Amino acid sequence: MYNIVYNENGVCVSDGFYADGISAGLKANGANDMAFIYSDTMCEIASVFTTNKMYASPIKHFRNKGDFKTNFVLINSKNANAMTGQSGVDDINEVLFELSNGNTDIKNPVMSSTGVIGVRIPKEKIIAGTKLFDLTKKESKNASNAIMTTDSFSKEIAFSVKLDDGSSFNIGAIAKGAGMINPAMATMLCFITTDADVSKNEMQEILNEVTKTTFNAISVDGDTSTNDTVMLLSNRKSGAYKKEAFKEALFKVMHFLALEIARDGEGATKLVTYNISGAKNDREAEKVAKALSDSLLVKTALYGEDPNWGRIASTVGASGVECNEESLKITFDDLCVYDRGTLYFDKEMEKKASLVMQHKKFTIYCDLGIADGKFKAYGCDLGYEYVKINADYRT
Repeated sequence: MYNIVYNENGVCVSDGFYADGISAGLKANGANDMAFIYSDTMCEIASVFTTNKMYASPIKHFRNKGDFKTNFVLINSKNANAMTGQSGVDDINEVLFELSNGNTDIKNPVMSSTGVIGVRIPKEKIIAGTKLFDLTKKESKNASNAIMTTDSFSKEIAFSVKLDDGSSFNIGAIAKGAGMINPAMATMLCFITTDADVSKNEMQEILNEVTKTTFNAISVDGDTSTNDTVMLLSNRKSGAYKKEAFKEALFKVMHFLALEIARDGEGATKLVTYNISGAKNDREAEKVAKALSDSLLVKTALYGEDPNWGRIASTVGASGVECNEESLKITFDDLCVYDRGTLYFDKEMEKKASLVMQHKKFTIYCDLGIADGKFKAYGCDLGYEYVKINADYRT
């Protein structure tokens, strides 16, 4: 047995981890725009990155390092350092050389970036900013604020896990993301720290599995970014570990942050769960769920609070999975609007369904009635504010 309890200390929850955010002048308003995560001992690191073939220079730099340990992550906002070629990687090498040269406690650092694509990073500002870092700070909130771009709120979470033998470990994280969110990860960064005594291989295995039902199950606008990154670092200082407990705690961290990202979709007013059941298999259920969370027609109907269940049915059919109208059932929360060929959608039902869609959170259930496949995806509506934000993003 084990017990997982909320902890308010975010990414700094584990002994030996430190974090903070500072202003390096990358954001015009003087807000925090650079962050660090530091461990006083070396960390095993597991990672998942974007599926975009045009992946950014920080990901190239990370992959070039092969199998390694680190104790420092440098993160900047406002500039993605993507589509910058070898110069982008060279810029990272220069920044990290100056960082390590200025502080011997920093070992084998890595870098992550988010912001505008196609512009080289302002190396001088970033290098100068690193000199403001205080590695004794445990300011998770400052770090989470610093990595935001179009986010309307910062995102952090942590848990302490108590095992039945009396030992315990901790896990915490910060994340950012609000736009370019697609169910193949997103313009999202997530940094997870733990003191669990977990091996690198097992940590990577569990991270890959949990990603499928968390960050790979959300959508805001169907666009996959160049910089999507999840890093999981363990300094193993607790000496405690239980695979089942660690997997559940990691899921709780990533699931919470995934839903926070979907809820914070640019201009979004509601968070919607797409709960698919009765598919031929889990993979076909996943296809349906992601098609619904990605559909612009569905998203705009959500924004207008129009219970147009026909768009749901059409998207299910267009997903390419085995389905038919005689076995399909569609429900908005507990309100069934279509049941295996029977239409319940009269004027009174439309009013009730519209009231469901006025909620900040609700679930659309689709039972395909074929077999036992199931999957949940998460998305949001799409309205005028999304267009406004992205029409002038660079300015």
